[in-house]
Amino acid sequence: MRVDYEDLRRNILALTEGEDDAVALMATVACEVHHADDRFDWTGFYRVVAPGLLKIGPYQGGHGCLVIPFERGVCGAAARTGEIQLVPDVEAFPGHIACSSSTRSEIVLPVLDGAGRLIGVFDIDSDQAAAFDETDARGLQTILAAAFSRVS
Repeated sequence: MRVDYEDLRRNILALTEGEDDAVALMATVACEVHHADDRFDWTGFYRVVAPGLLKIGPYQGGHGCLVIPFERGVCGAAARTGEIQLVPDVEAFPGHIACSSSTRSEIVLPVLDGAGRLIGVFDIDSDQAAAFDETDARGLQTILAAAFSRVS
């Protein structure tokens, strides 16, 4: 099953209409995205809780890392640089944090509130190598921008 990002976006926006609470939005987005595609093994958010520090937020899948500094891993790189991290082979990513030994590839996107402030990152892991591409990056970025633009 391969995700149709436009259908997924419409569904998430309908489910979250009028919602502006970041955690409620994260929970709904994580659930809907996780179940939309067989490639998605772990799907969730890490929230910015202090300067340079991420903590686990709502997610679907096995246990995630509890705390990730901006200086470490794929999630830290997305938070630190503000850029989407598309990693076809996590073993080749310098400083990768192995929260799960089954993860082979990963995509992480910065999550911004309505004022453009970083409030977290959205992380999807796959047990398949090179599972993600630019289509995933664009589709997910569109969903995140639409859902979190209401958060202030």
